[in-house]
Amino acid sequence: MRPLLTATFLTFGGAAIALAAIDQPVKLDSGMVSGAPGKNAEVRVFKGIPYAAPPVGDLRWKPPQPALKWEGVRAADQFGNSCMQGGGAGGGRGRGGAKGGPKGGAPAAKGPAPEGASARGPANSEDCLFLNVWTAAKSASERRPVMVWIHPGGYTSGSGSSPGTDGENLAMKGAVLVTINYRLGIFGFFAHPELTKESPHHASGNYALLDQQAALAWVQRNIAGFGGDPKRVLVFGDSAGSSSIANLVASPLSKGLFQRALGESGAWMGLSVAPMTKLEAAEQAGMRTMQQLGANSLAELRAKPAAEVLGGRGGGPVIDGWFMPDDPANVYAQGKQVDVPILAGSNKDEATFFQGPTTAAMFTQSSKMRYGDLADAFFKLYPASSDEEATTSSFAAFRDQLGFVMRNWALAQTKSGKSKAYVYYFTHEPPIPGGNPPPSPVVTARQQGATHGAEAQYVFENLLGNRPWTGLDHQLADTLSSYWVNFAANGNPNGKGLPVWPAFNEKENQRLVLGDKIEPGQALTKDQLALFQQYYDKVKQR
Repeated sequence: MRPLLTATFLTFGGAAIALAAIDQPVKLDSGMVSGAPGKNAEVRVFKGIPYAAPPVGDLRWKPPQPALKWEGVRAADQFGNSCMQGGGAGGGRGRGGAKGGPKGGAPAAKGPAPEGASARGPANSEDCLFLNVWTAAKSASERRPVMVWIHPGGYTSGSGSSPGTDGENLAMKGAVLVTINYRLGIFGFFAHPELTKESPHHASGNYALLDQQAALAWVQRNIAGFGGDPKRVLVFGDSAGSSSIANLVASPLSKGLFQRALGESGAWMGLSVAPMTKLEAAEQAGMRTMQQLGANSLAELRAKPAAEVLGGRGGGPVIDGWFMPDDPANVYAQGKQVDVPILAGSNKDEATFFQGPTTAAMFTQSSKMRYGDLADAFFKLYPASSDEEATTSSFAAFRDQLGFVMRNWALAQTKSGKSKAYVYYFTHEPPIPGGNPPPSPVVTARQQGATHGAEAQYVFENLLGNRPWTGLDHQLADTLSSYWVNFAANGNPNGKGLPVWPAFNEKENQRLVLGDKIEPGQALTKDQLALFQQYYDKVKQR
Protein backbone atom coordinates (compact mmCIF):
# COMPACT_ATOMS: atom_id res chain seq x y z
CA MET A 1 0.00 0.00 0.00
CA ARG A 2 1.45 3.34 -1.01
CA PRO A 3 1.99 6.14 1.50
CA LEU A 4 -0.68 8.81 1.79
CA LEU A 5 1.78 11.45 0.61
CA THR A 6 4.66 10.63 -1.71
CA ALA A 7 8.22 11.83 -1.17
CA THR A 8 9.80 14.40 -3.48
CA PHE A 9 12.79 13.31 -5.59
CA LEU A 10 15.34 15.05 -7.79
CA THR A 11 17.18 13.14 -10.52
CA PHE A 12 20.86 13.73 -11.29
CA GLY A 13 22.68 11.59 -13.84
CA GLY A 14 19.94 8.99 -13.78
CA ALA A 15 20.12 8.50 -9.96
CA ALA A 16 17.16 9.44 -7.79
CA ILE A 17 18.14 11.46 -4.73
CA ALA A 18 15.57 11.92 -1.97
CA LEU A 19 15.23 15.42 -0.62
CA ALA A 20 15.89 15.48 3.10
CA ALA A 21 13.11 16.57 5.42
CA ILE A 22 13.25 20.02 7.02
CA ASP A 23 16.93 20.48 7.83
CA GLN A 24 16.86 24.09 8.96
CA PRO A 25 16.12 25.16 12.55
CA VAL A 26 12.42 25.54 13.31
CA LYS A 27 11.19 28.67 15.05
CA LEU A 28 8.93 28.01 18.04
CA ASP A 29 7.23 30.49 20.34
CA SER A 30 9.91 29.63 22.94
CA GLY A 31 13.00 29.61 20.70
CA MET A 32 14.70 27.86 17.79
CA VAL A 33 15.22 24.08 17.60
CA SER A 34 17.25 21.90 15.27
CA GLY A 35 16.44 18.26 14.60
CA ALA A 36 18.40 15.19 13.56
CA PRO A 37 18.03 12.76 10.65
CA GLY A 38 15.90 9.69 11.22
CA LYS A 39 16.94 6.21 10.18
CA ASN A 40 15.49 7.21 6.83
CA ALA A 41 17.08 10.40 5.52
CA GLU A 42 13.64 11.62 4.40
CA VAL A 43 12.55 11.95 8.03
CA ARG A 44 13.65 14.61 10.51
CA VAL A 45 13.25 13.96 14.23
CA PHE A 46 13.03 16.63 16.92
CA LYS A 47 13.35 15.16 20.42
CA GLY A 48 12.97 16.55 23.91
CA ILE A 49 11.24 19.84 23.12
CA PRO A 50 9.82 21.43 26.29
CA TYR A 51 6.16 22.33 25.86
CA ALA A 52 5.71 23.71 29.39
CA ALA A 53 7.84 24.89 32.29
CA PRO A 54 9.27 22.24 34.65
CA PRO A 55 6.47 21.48 37.18
CA VAL A 56 8.83 21.59 40.16
CA GLY A 57 8.95 23.49 43.46
CA ASP A 58 5.90 25.73 43.81
CA LEU A 59 4.68 24.50 40.39
CA ARG A 60 4.25 20.94 41.69
CA TRP A 61 0.49 20.28 41.49
CA LYS A 62 -0.27 23.39 39.50
CA PRO A 63 -1.54 23.63 35.93
CA PRO A 64 1.31 23.64 33.40
CA GLN A 65 2.92 27.02 32.82
CA PRO A 66 4.44 28.33 29.54
CA ALA A 67 7.79 26.85 28.57
CA LEU A 68 10.85 28.93 29.42
CA LYS A 69 12.34 30.77 26.44
CA TRP A 70 15.92 30.24 25.28
CA GLU A 71 18.42 32.06 23.11
CA GLY A 72 20.11 30.60 20.07
CA VAL A 73 19.30 27.20 18.58
CA ARG A 74 18.45 24.31 20.90
CA ALA A 75 19.63 20.92 19.65
CA ALA A 76 16.56 18.65 19.82
CA ASP A 77 18.49 15.44 19.31
CA GLN A 78 17.94 13.64 22.64
CA PHE A 79 14.75 12.55 24.36
CA GLY A 80 13.87 14.54 27.46
CA ASN A 81 13.42 13.03 30.92
CA SER A 82 10.52 10.68 31.50
CA CYS A 83 8.06 11.65 34.22
CA MET A 84 8.44 10.26 37.73
CA GLN A 85 7.16 6.68 37.87
CA GLY A 86 7.67 3.23 39.28
CA GLY A 87 7.89 3.96 42.99
CA GLY A 88 4.49 3.78 44.57
CA ALA A 89 0.89 2.75 44.75
CA GLY A 90 -0.04 4.53 41.56
CA GLY A 91 -3.60 5.08 40.55
CA GLY A 92 -4.92 1.59 41.20
CA ARG A 93 -6.48 1.55 37.73
CA GLY A 94 -4.35 -0.91 35.79
CA ARG A 95 -2.79 -0.11 32.45
CA GLY A 96 -5.78 1.74 31.16
CA GLY A 97 -7.53 3.22 34.14
CA ALA A 98 -10.08 0.54 35.03
CA LYS A 99 -10.55 0.10 38.74
CA GLY A 100 -9.61 -3.41 39.79
CA GLY A 101 -10.48 -6.56 37.87
CA PRO A 102 -13.42 -5.44 35.75
CA LYS A 103 -15.30 -8.71 35.78
CA GLY A 104 -14.04 -10.77 38.65
CA GLY A 105 -11.00 -13.00 38.86
CA ALA A 106 -7.57 -11.50 39.42
CA PRO A 107 -7.37 -7.71 39.90
CA ALA A 108 -6.04 -5.60 37.08
CA ALA A 109 -2.25 -5.59 37.06
CA LYS A 110 -0.05 -2.61 36.33
CA GLY A 111 1.28 -3.13 32.84
CA PRO A 112 4.90 -3.65 31.87
CA ALA A 113 6.82 -1.29 29.64
CA PRO A 114 5.69 -1.39 26.00
CA GLU A 115 7.39 -4.07 23.95
CA GLY A 116 10.66 -2.82 22.54
CA ALA A 117 11.21 -0.32 25.34
CA SER A 118 14.78 -0.05 26.52
CA ALA A 119 15.73 -0.58 30.13
CA ARG A 120 18.18 2.30 29.63
CA GLY A 121 15.78 4.99 28.52
CA PRO A 122 15.70 8.62 29.62
CA ALA A 123 16.00 9.28 33.34
CA ASN A 124 12.89 9.86 35.46
CA SER A 125 12.43 13.40 36.73
CA GLU A 126 9.75 15.92 37.66
CA ASP A 127 11.22 18.09 34.92
CA CYS A 128 9.60 15.97 32.22
CA LEU A 129 7.12 17.97 30.15
CA PHE A 130 8.72 17.27 26.79
CA LEU A 131 7.42 16.22 23.39
CA ASN A 132 8.93 14.78 20.21
CA VAL A 133 8.18 15.38 16.54
CA TRP A 134 8.77 13.21 13.46
CA THR A 135 8.24 14.81 10.04
CA ALA A 136 9.02 14.03 6.43
CA ALA A 137 7.80 17.44 5.25
CA LYS A 138 10.27 19.30 3.08
CA SER A 139 9.02 22.73 4.12
CA ALA A 140 6.71 24.43 6.58
CA SER A 141 4.20 25.09 3.79
CA GLU A 142 3.14 21.46 3.29
CA ARG A 143 0.42 21.33 5.96
CA ARG A 144 0.43 17.58 6.60
CA PRO A 145 -2.07 15.93 8.98
CA VAL A 146 -0.85 15.78 12.58
CA MET A 147 -1.09 12.77 14.92
CA VAL A 148 -0.54 13.38 18.66
CA TRP A 149 0.03 10.18 20.67
CA ILE A 150 -1.03 9.93 24.33
CA HIS A 151 0.88 6.98 25.79
CA PRO A 152 -0.55 4.13 27.92
CA GLY A 153 0.60 3.03 31.36
CA GLY A 154 -2.33 3.13 33.79
CA TYR A 155 -1.61 6.80 34.56
CA THR A 156 1.45 5.60 36.48
CA SER A 157 4.08 4.71 33.85
CA GLY A 158 5.17 5.26 30.27
CA SER A 159 6.60 8.06 28.15
CA GLY A 160 6.67 9.46 24.65
CA SER A 161 10.11 7.99 23.97
CA SER A 162 9.27 4.28 23.74
CA PRO A 163 10.88 2.58 20.72
CA GLY A 164 7.52 0.93 20.08
CA THR A 165 5.96 4.30 19.28
CA ASP A 166 8.79 5.70 17.18
CA GLY A 167 7.03 7.88 14.61
CA GLU A 168 9.22 7.40 11.57
CA ASN A 169 6.94 5.00 9.69
CA LEU A 170 3.86 7.18 10.19
CA ALA A 171 5.88 10.20 9.06
CA MET A 172 6.77 8.31 5.87
CA LYS A 173 3.04 7.79 5.29
CA GLY A 174 2.45 11.53 5.30
CA ALA A 175 1.68 12.44 8.91
CA VAL A 176 3.56 14.66 11.32
CA LEU A 177 3.77 12.51 14.45
CA VAL A 178 4.01 13.98 17.96
CA THR A 179 4.52 11.98 21.17
CA ILE A 180 4.34 13.57 24.61
CA ASN A 181 5.11 13.02 28.27
CA TYR A 182 2.61 13.98 30.97
CA ARG A 183 2.75 13.87 34.76
CA LEU A 184 2.01 10.44 36.26
CA GLY A 185 0.80 8.92 39.51
CA ILE A 186 0.64 11.29 42.46
CA PHE A 187 2.30 14.05 40.42
CA GLY A 188 -0.43 13.90 37.76
CA PHE A 189 -3.48 13.07 39.86
CA PHE A 190 -3.43 14.49 43.37
CA ALA A 191 -6.36 16.40 44.83
CA HIS A 192 -6.38 18.11 48.22
CA PRO A 193 -8.50 20.84 49.88
CA GLU A 194 -5.46 23.15 50.05
CA LEU A 195 -4.87 22.72 46.31
CA THR A 196 -8.53 23.40 45.58
CA LYS A 197 -8.47 26.51 47.79
CA GLU A 198 -5.39 28.01 46.12
CA SER A 199 -6.75 27.37 42.62
CA PRO A 200 -8.55 30.30 40.98
CA HIS A 201 -10.86 27.66 39.50
CA HIS A 202 -11.44 25.89 42.85
CA ALA A 203 -10.24 22.65 41.29
CA SER A 204 -7.49 20.11 41.83
CA GLY A 205 -6.47 16.66 40.69
CA ASN A 206 -6.28 16.60 36.87
CA TYR A 207 -2.73 17.85 36.26
CA ALA A 208 -1.88 15.04 33.83
CA LEU A 209 -4.86 15.90 31.66
CA LEU A 210 -4.04 19.61 31.80
CA ASP A 211 -0.52 18.68 30.64
CA GLN A 212 -2.03 16.90 27.65
CA GLN A 213 -4.08 19.98 26.80
CA ALA A 214 -0.98 22.16 27.13
CA ALA A 215 0.86 19.90 24.66
CA LEU A 216 -2.06 20.11 22.24
CA ALA A 217 -2.08 23.90 22.60
CA TRP A 218 1.67 23.86 21.80
CA VAL A 219 0.85 21.89 18.66
CA GLN A 220 -1.69 24.51 17.61
CA ARG A 221 0.89 27.29 18.01
CA ASN A 222 3.96 25.56 16.61
CA ILE A 223 3.29 22.52 14.43
CA ALA A 224 3.11 24.50 11.18
CA GLY A 225 6.87 25.01 11.44
CA PHE A 226 7.31 21.24 11.02
CA GLY A 227 5.05 21.07 7.98
CA GLY A 228 1.97 20.13 10.03
CA ASP A 229 -1.58 21.43 9.67
CA PRO A 230 -2.99 22.76 12.97
CA LYS A 231 -6.48 22.43 11.49
CA ARG A 232 -6.07 18.66 11.02
CA VAL A 233 -4.90 17.36 14.38
CA LEU A 234 -5.75 13.85 15.55
CA VAL A 235 -5.25 12.99 19.21
CA PHE A 236 -4.91 9.22 19.61
CA GLY A 237 -3.85 6.82 22.31
CA ASP A 238 -4.05 3.38 23.84
CA SER A 239 -5.38 2.26 27.24
CA ALA A 240 -4.83 5.11 29.72
CA GLY A 241 -4.06 7.28 26.70
CA SER A 242 -7.40 6.35 25.19
CA SER A 243 -9.19 6.98 28.49
CA SER A 244 -7.49 10.37 28.65
CA ILE A 245 -8.77 11.22 25.18
CA ALA A 246 -12.38 10.39 26.04
CA ASN A 247 -12.01 12.83 28.95
CA LEU A 248 -10.31 15.42 26.74
CA VAL A 249 -13.24 15.26 24.32
CA ALA A 250 -15.61 15.85 27.27
CA SER A 251 -13.65 18.84 28.62
CA PRO A 252 -14.76 22.36 27.61
CA LEU A 253 -11.09 23.42 27.81
CA SER A 254 -10.30 21.23 24.76
CA LYS A 255 -12.26 23.22 22.21
CA GLY A 256 -10.07 24.10 19.25
CA LEU A 257 -7.17 21.88 20.28
CA PHE A 258 -7.87 18.95 17.89
CA GLN A 259 -10.24 18.00 15.08
CA ARG A 260 -10.39 14.19 15.40
CA ALA A 261 -10.05 11.74 18.32
CA LEU A 262 -9.09 8.07 18.32
CA GLY A 263 -9.23 5.71 21.30
CA GLU A 264 -7.75 2.22 21.54
CA SER A 265 -9.21 0.24 24.47
CA GLY A 266 -10.28 2.82 27.03
CA ALA A 267 -12.98 5.45 27.53
CA TRP A 268 -13.68 8.03 30.22
CA MET A 269 -14.51 5.40 32.85
CA GLY A 270 -11.40 3.38 32.02
CA LEU A 271 -11.55 -0.19 30.74
CA SER A 272 -14.87 -1.08 32.31
CA VAL A 273 -18.14 0.46 33.43
CA ALA A 274 -17.13 2.29 36.61
CA PRO A 275 -18.11 5.51 38.40
CA MET A 276 -16.03 8.65 37.95
CA THR A 277 -14.31 10.11 41.01
CA LYS A 278 -15.82 13.30 42.44
CA LEU A 279 -13.65 16.10 43.80
CA GLU A 280 -14.66 15.62 47.43
CA ALA A 281 -13.71 11.94 47.38
CA ALA A 282 -10.41 12.74 45.64
CA GLU A 283 -9.64 15.42 48.24
CA GLN A 284 -10.27 12.97 51.08
CA ALA A 285 -7.93 10.48 49.46
CA GLY A 286 -5.38 13.28 49.10
CA MET A 287 -5.56 14.10 52.81
CA ARG A 288 -4.87 10.45 53.63
CA THR A 289 -1.91 10.48 51.23
CA MET A 290 -0.48 13.63 52.81
CA GLN A 291 -0.67 11.99 56.24
CA GLN A 292 0.92 8.82 54.86
CA LEU A 293 3.82 10.86 53.50
CA GLY A 294 4.38 12.57 56.86
CA ALA A 295 3.52 16.11 55.80
CA ASN A 296 1.34 18.55 57.73
CA SER A 297 0.74 21.02 54.95
CA LEU A 298 0.88 21.45 51.21
CA ALA A 299 4.04 23.54 51.57
CA GLU A 300 5.75 20.68 53.41
CA LEU A 301 4.65 18.20 50.77
CA ARG A 302 5.92 20.42 47.95
CA ALA A 303 9.27 20.72 49.74
CA LYS A 304 9.79 16.95 49.87
CA PRO A 305 12.09 15.36 47.28
CA ALA A 306 10.24 13.83 44.35
CA ALA A 307 11.54 10.35 45.22
CA GLU A 308 9.81 10.53 48.62
CA VAL A 309 6.54 11.81 47.19
CA LEU A 310 6.55 9.10 44.52
CA GLY A 311 5.54 6.54 47.14
CA GLY A 312 2.20 8.30 47.68
CA ARG A 313 -0.97 7.20 46.03
CA GLY A 314 -2.24 9.02 42.97
CA GLY A 315 -5.70 8.67 41.51
CA GLY A 316 -7.23 9.10 38.09
CA PRO A 317 -9.43 11.68 36.37
CA VAL A 318 -11.57 13.75 38.72
CA ILE A 319 -14.86 15.61 38.23
CA ASP A 320 -13.19 18.82 39.40
CA GLY A 321 -15.65 21.46 38.19
CA TRP A 322 -13.14 23.04 35.80
CA PHE A 323 -11.33 20.66 33.47
CA MET A 324 -14.28 18.30 33.99
CA PRO A 325 -17.35 20.30 35.08
CA ASP A 326 -19.65 17.26 35.23
CA ASP A 327 -19.59 13.49 34.86
CA PRO A 328 -18.53 12.83 31.24
CA ALA A 329 -21.57 10.56 30.87
CA ASN A 330 -23.74 13.64 31.40
CA VAL A 331 -21.53 15.84 29.22
CA TYR A 332 -21.91 13.44 26.29
CA ALA A 333 -25.63 12.89 26.93
CA GLN A 334 -26.21 16.66 26.84
CA GLY A 335 -24.12 17.14 23.69
CA LYS A 336 -21.65 19.43 25.44
CA GLN A 337 -18.53 17.51 24.40
CA VAL A 338 -16.15 18.58 21.63
CA ASP A 339 -17.97 17.54 18.45
CA VAL A 340 -15.28 15.76 16.42
CA PRO A 341 -15.22 12.47 14.49
CA ILE A 342 -14.01 9.59 16.63
CA LEU A 343 -12.56 6.17 15.90
CA ALA A 344 -12.67 3.69 18.78
CA GLY A 345 -12.29 -0.01 19.42
CA SER A 346 -10.98 -2.89 21.49
CA ASN A 347 -9.29 -6.27 21.16
CA LYS A 348 -10.34 -9.90 21.25
CA ASP A 349 -8.09 -11.04 24.11
CA GLU A 350 -7.94 -7.89 26.27
CA ALA A 351 -8.05 -9.83 29.55
CA THR A 352 -4.90 -11.89 29.00
CA PHE A 353 -2.87 -8.78 29.80
CA PHE A 354 -4.46 -8.36 33.22
CA GLN A 355 -5.71 -11.59 34.67
CA GLY A 356 -5.13 -15.30 34.86
CA PRO A 357 -7.21 -18.33 35.84
CA THR A 358 -9.85 -17.91 38.52
CA THR A 359 -12.14 -20.24 40.48
CA ALA A 360 -15.89 -20.58 40.26
CA ALA A 361 -16.20 -19.42 43.88
CA MET A 362 -14.06 -16.28 43.36
CA PHE A 363 -15.72 -15.34 40.10
CA THR A 364 -19.22 -15.88 41.49
CA GLN A 365 -18.56 -13.84 44.62
CA SER A 366 -16.93 -10.89 42.84
CA SER A 367 -19.58 -10.82 40.11
CA LYS A 368 -22.45 -10.81 42.65
CA MET A 369 -20.79 -7.92 44.49
CA ARG A 370 -20.30 -6.03 41.28
CA TYR A 371 -23.62 -6.60 39.53
CA GLY A 372 -26.02 -6.89 42.48
CA ASP A 373 -29.57 -7.47 41.25
CA LEU A 374 -28.24 -7.91 37.71
CA ALA A 375 -26.13 -10.93 38.74
CA ASP A 376 -28.62 -13.54 37.51
CA ALA A 377 -28.71 -11.95 34.06
CA PHE A 378 -24.91 -11.76 34.12
CA PHE A 379 -24.48 -15.48 34.93
CA LYS A 380 -26.82 -16.47 32.08
CA LEU A 381 -24.29 -14.94 29.72
CA TYR A 382 -21.15 -15.76 31.71
CA PRO A 383 -21.76 -19.01 33.67
CA ALA A 384 -19.42 -20.37 36.33
CA SER A 385 -20.40 -23.98 37.05
CA SER A 386 -16.74 -25.00 37.17
CA ASP A 387 -13.36 -23.34 37.61
CA GLU A 388 -12.63 -23.81 33.92
CA GLU A 389 -15.95 -22.28 32.89
CA ALA A 390 -15.47 -19.42 35.34
CA THR A 391 -12.06 -18.61 33.84
CA THR A 392 -13.51 -18.62 30.34
CA SER A 393 -16.39 -16.41 31.45
CA SER A 394 -14.06 -14.04 33.30
CA PHE A 395 -11.99 -13.44 30.17
CA ALA A 396 -15.08 -13.14 27.96
CA ALA A 397 -16.83 -10.69 30.30
CA PHE A 398 -13.74 -8.47 30.47
CA ARG A 399 -13.57 -8.45 26.67
CA ASP A 400 -17.27 -7.77 26.18
CA GLN A 401 -17.58 -5.04 28.79
CA LEU A 402 -14.65 -3.16 27.27
CA GLY A 403 -16.27 -3.68 23.86
CA PHE A 404 -19.43 -2.11 25.28
CA VAL A 405 -17.45 0.80 26.76
CA MET A 406 -15.95 1.66 23.37
CA ARG A 407 -19.26 1.20 21.53
CA ASN A 408 -20.95 3.37 24.16
CA TRP A 409 -18.45 6.17 23.51
CA ALA A 410 -19.08 5.97 19.77
CA LEU A 411 -22.84 5.93 20.33
CA ALA A 412 -22.73 8.89 22.74
CA GLN A 413 -20.65 10.92 20.29
CA THR A 414 -22.93 10.27 17.33
CA LYS A 415 -26.22 10.66 19.25
CA SER A 416 -25.45 14.08 20.64
CA GLY A 417 -23.22 15.48 17.90
CA LYS A 418 -23.06 15.79 14.15
CA SER A 419 -19.81 13.89 13.70
CA LYS A 420 -19.42 10.28 12.61
CA ALA A 421 -17.81 7.47 14.56
CA TYR A 422 -15.95 4.37 13.40
CA VAL A 423 -15.66 1.27 15.61
CA TYR A 424 -13.18 -1.62 15.32
CA TYR A 425 -12.51 -5.01 16.89
CA PHE A 426 -8.88 -6.18 16.65
CA THR A 427 -8.65 -9.99 16.46
CA HIS A 428 -5.27 -10.78 14.91
CA GLU A 429 -2.94 -12.73 17.20
CA PRO A 430 0.69 -11.59 16.93
CA PRO A 431 3.23 -14.41 16.83
CA ILE A 432 4.44 -15.52 20.24
CA PRO A 433 7.93 -14.30 21.23
CA GLY A 434 10.58 -16.90 20.52
CA GLY A 435 8.31 -18.98 18.34
CA ASN A 436 5.61 -21.54 18.99
CA PRO A 437 5.31 -23.27 21.42
CA PRO A 438 6.31 -20.41 23.74
CA PRO A 439 9.69 -20.83 25.48
CA SER A 440 8.22 -19.96 28.86
CA PRO A 441 4.59 -19.50 29.97
CA VAL A 442 5.77 -17.01 32.61
CA VAL A 443 7.48 -14.75 30.10
CA THR A 444 4.66 -14.80 27.56
CA ALA A 445 1.56 -14.86 29.76
CA ARG A 446 0.69 -11.24 28.88
CA GLN A 447 1.83 -11.53 25.28
CA GLN A 448 -0.56 -14.16 23.95
CA GLY A 449 -3.47 -13.54 21.66
CA ALA A 450 -4.86 -10.20 20.56
CA THR A 451 -4.21 -8.88 24.05
CA HIS A 452 -4.59 -5.39 25.49
CA GLY A 453 -2.40 -3.00 23.51
CA ALA A 454 -1.51 -5.55 20.82
CA GLU A 455 -2.81 -3.33 18.02
CA ALA A 456 -0.46 -0.41 18.75
CA GLN A 457 2.61 -2.07 17.24
CA TYR A 458 0.66 -2.49 13.99
CA VAL A 459 -0.59 1.09 14.02
CA PHE A 460 2.98 2.40 14.27
CA GLU A 461 4.32 -0.30 11.93
CA ASN A 462 6.93 -1.05 14.57
CA LEU A 463 6.96 -4.85 14.69
CA LEU A 464 9.70 -5.20 17.28
CA GLY A 465 10.80 -7.88 19.73
CA ASN A 466 11.78 -11.50 19.34
CA ARG A 467 8.74 -12.58 17.35
CA PRO A 468 8.63 -14.51 14.05
CA TRP A 469 6.71 -11.81 12.18
CA THR A 470 5.04 -12.92 8.94
CA GLY A 471 4.00 -11.27 5.72
CA LEU A 472 0.45 -11.12 7.09
CA ASP A 473 1.69 -9.14 10.11
CA HIS A 474 3.41 -6.60 7.89
CA GLN A 475 0.39 -6.37 5.58
CA LEU A 476 -1.92 -5.77 8.55
CA ALA A 477 0.46 -3.12 9.92
CA ASP A 478 0.38 -1.35 6.56
CA THR A 479 -3.42 -1.46 6.54
CA LEU A 480 -3.92 -0.24 10.12
CA SER A 481 -1.40 2.59 9.81
CA SER A 482 -3.08 3.66 6.55
CA TYR A 483 -6.51 3.72 8.22
CA TRP A 484 -5.14 5.79 11.11
CA VAL A 485 -3.30 8.29 8.87
CA ASN A 486 -6.37 8.66 6.64
CA PHE A 487 -8.50 9.37 9.70
CA ALA A 488 -6.02 12.04 10.80
CA ALA A 489 -6.11 13.59 7.34
CA ASN A 490 -9.84 13.45 6.63
CA GLY A 491 -11.81 12.39 9.70
CA ASN A 492 -12.57 9.20 7.75
CA PRO A 493 -10.33 6.09 7.76
CA ASN A 494 -11.34 4.96 4.28
CA GLY A 495 -9.00 5.28 1.33
CA LYS A 496 -7.95 3.79 -1.96
CA GLY A 497 -6.98 0.12 -1.76
CA LEU A 498 -8.40 -0.38 1.74
CA PRO A 499 -11.37 -2.56 2.74
CA VAL A 500 -14.41 -0.31 3.19
CA TRP A 501 -14.98 0.78 6.80
CA PRO A 502 -18.64 1.76 7.34
CA ALA A 503 -19.44 4.48 9.85
CA PHE A 504 -21.01 3.28 13.10
CA ASN A 505 -24.78 2.90 13.04
CA GLU A 506 -26.67 1.95 16.21
CA LYS A 507 -29.33 -0.03 14.34
CA GLU A 508 -26.89 -2.11 12.32
CA ASN A 509 -24.61 -2.45 15.38
CA GLN A 510 -21.49 -3.32 13.42
CA ARG A 511 -17.78 -2.78 13.89
CA LEU A 512 -14.91 -3.47 11.52
CA VAL A 513 -13.03 -6.65 12.40
CA LEU A 514 -9.29 -6.01 12.04
CA GLY A 515 -7.89 -9.51 11.85
CA ASP A 516 -6.51 -12.08 9.46
CA LYS A 517 -9.46 -10.99 7.33
CA ILE A 518 -10.83 -7.44 7.47
CA GLU A 519 -14.62 -7.30 7.30
CA PRO A 520 -17.62 -5.86 9.18
CA GLY A 521 -18.82 -7.90 12.14
CA GLN A 522 -21.46 -7.75 14.87
CA ALA A 523 -20.67 -5.59 17.92
CA LEU A 524 -22.02 -7.60 20.88
CA THR A 525 -25.33 -9.46 21.07
CA LYS A 526 -28.67 -7.97 22.02
CA ASP A 527 -28.53 -9.66 25.45
CA GLN A 528 -24.98 -8.46 26.14
CA LEU A 529 -25.89 -4.89 25.20
CA ALA A 530 -28.97 -5.02 27.42
CA LEU A 531 -26.97 -6.27 30.43
CA PHE A 532 -24.16 -3.74 30.17
CA GLN A 533 -26.56 -0.90 29.39
CA GLN A 534 -28.55 -1.64 32.55
CA TYR A 535 -25.34 -1.79 34.55
CA TYR A 536 -24.10 1.46 32.99
CA ASP A 537 -27.38 3.18 33.87
CA LYS A 538 -27.01 2.03 37.49
CA VAL A 539 -23.41 3.22 37.73
CA LYS A 540 -24.32 6.66 36.37
CA GLN A 541 -26.65 7.17 39.33
CA ARG A 542 -23.93 6.64 41.96
